[in-house]
Amino acid sequence: MIMFQPHIYATVFILSILQAFALDSYIAAVYEHSVILPDVTGSPVSSDDALTLMNKNMDVLEGAIKAAAQKGAHIIVTPEDGIYGWVFKRDTIFPYLEDIPDPQVNWIPCTDPERFAPAAVQERLSCMARNNCIYVVANIGDKKPCNSSDPKCPSNGHYQYNTNVVFDSEGKLVARYHKYNLFMSETQFDSPKEPEIITFNTSFGKFGIFTCFDILFHDPAVTLVSKSHVDTVLFPTAWMNVLPHLTAIEFHSAWAMGMGVNFLAANTHNTSLSMTGSGIYAPDGPRAFNYNMETENGHLLVAELSSHPRLSPTYPAAINWSAYATSVKRFSPDDRDFSGVIFFDNFTFTELTKPEGNHTVCQKDLCCHLSYRMAEKQENEVYVLGAFDGLHVVEGEYYLQICTLLKCKSTDLKTCGQPVATAQTRFEAFSLSGTFGTSYVFPEVLLSGVQLASGEFQVLSDGRLISQSGTSKPVLTVTLFGRWYEKDPPQPHQILLFQNNNVL
Repeated sequence: MIMFQPHIYATVFILSILQAFALDSYIAAVYEHSVILPDVTGSPVSSDDALTLMNKNMDVLEGAIKAAAQKGAHIIVTPEDGIYGWVFKRDTIFPYLEDIPDPQVNWIPCTDPERFAPAAVQERLSCMARNNCIYVVANIGDKKPCNSSDPKCPSNGHYQYNTNVVFDSEGKLVARYHKYNLFMSETQFDSPKEPEIITFNTSFGKFGIFTCFDILFHDPAVTLVSKSHVDTVLFPTAWMNVLPHLTAIEFHSAWAMGMGVNFLAANTHNTSLSMTGSGIYAPDGPRAFNYNMETENGHLLVAELSSHPRLSPTYPAAINWSAYATSVKRFSPDDRDFSGVIFFDNFTFTELTKPEGNHTVCQKDLCCHLSYRMAEKQENEVYVLGAFDGLHVVEGEYYLQICTLLKCKSTDLKTCGQPVATAQTRFEAFSLSGTFGTSYVFPEVLLSGVQLASGEFQVLSDGRLISQSGTSKPVLTVTLFGRWYEKDPPQPHQILLFQNNNVL
């Protein structure tokens, strides 16, 4: 006899409904928010004062959400720290936190606000989603009680998490993600015991979510894409730009290309901290982006994306990142090589002394090959080819392999690797490759004024990053940014987890 199982029937029914109304494409929105920050008092404020500040920021976000919905957006991402800012200690952040339940509770805060009260922020975000018929992604703080039976329980009796929430177009809480890789200044928050792999399905694709610093590590970022096979990653961030390789628009667009997913990045906006750069990125290039260090204004981006990019005819082919570089001999001798520093990492450089040529520079197991032709070499500008193969140890420890063509800050070779935002030299052609030991390589091309080279380059299946037909603007950097995750040292929370598991 066949037994009737209601929960299985319901699951199949829901999936069939999603398939019936599935969309081939959707409209995405991200909002770069100039956050209204709290006064730095050093002491906790009242819950009412905290909510007043959060409502001021949510007033701005609500305007952006309404504008995105009017433009037909199905989903909008808002920034990390976008509701209360970031200048906190453990005790001063506490009045801003709410207890965020597991989405399995099937809760619409807008229509049932007292169920998990107090939840004024979740109620308002839920209503923004419901009233505008749009998915809303926001970053808030979660608090979870613990007691003395837990030896790791903080002194105030609560774990505190940097948390992303997602409300669907009916206002239902459908996703909750606790940030795993905290930036070194985030002492007000705790890391969850294990990285959370959070996904949810919609009629316009499968989505995953993580936060800011997470992107530089294997878990949860790479696992989310490689094992959960999401179509789009949602990425609230508070990203401080670091030239030449880690500006927000540069690295986030490269990550989308390297991982083969849509990527919706919403950054906070604060020029005094070099925070700007949001974008809507597809695997074959950016659809919309914003970088603005001139004003303190927020900015809304809206663009169309494929719901299932892997099924798109423009989806990039698989790449063997070292195929070409390992098949050729060294282009040039190393007698002109010199050392320089990029963001605390010791690179090996060689100068491009002629308007065109072929160069090789090596460090440890990584050799970088470059063929290039400048449109017109400017006498007051110096470009170099650089290689780095080693462990980055500042603001986190992670193993990098980087090949980069970049402009030096001045004609003094000692300035090579220092931040520079403008250039005068255009390139008619370039081809960059490297003998990478990792399959995770992210292609970056950044032009003068910190702008992306949309549609002006491609990556061949043999690992060469080549120009299409020259660059429209002068070049700041052409880079292959490799992450060799297998060589990363254990992170502090990973060591703690290993110790706990051994004790258990």
